[in-house]
Amino acid sequence: SDLKDLLRNLLQVDLTKRYGNLKNGVDDIKTHKWFASTDWIAIYQRKVEPPFIPKSKGPGDASNFDDYEEEPLRIATTEKFGKEFEEF
Repeated sequence: SDLKDLLRNLLQVDLTKRYGNLKNGVDDIKTHKWFASTDWIAIYQRKVEPPFIPKSKGPGDASNFDDYEEEPLRIATTEKFGKEFEEF
């Protein structure tokens, strides 16, 4: 399907083949068959009604994101590349 093809190209491991990273830049994405009916000018001009607007209590509101357990900050006791950068 068109969506599978688009995702396959966006998630391409090889950077030389990944959409958005090729010679045409973002145009490879915008001209893909999946977006054939998309009016990019109307989107840019904010004339398109979004399909979903999340509720927000204001700037910095993270209530729409899942909670997760914080990982403790781990600081290395030795410099992994210290030798390579000792004169840096």
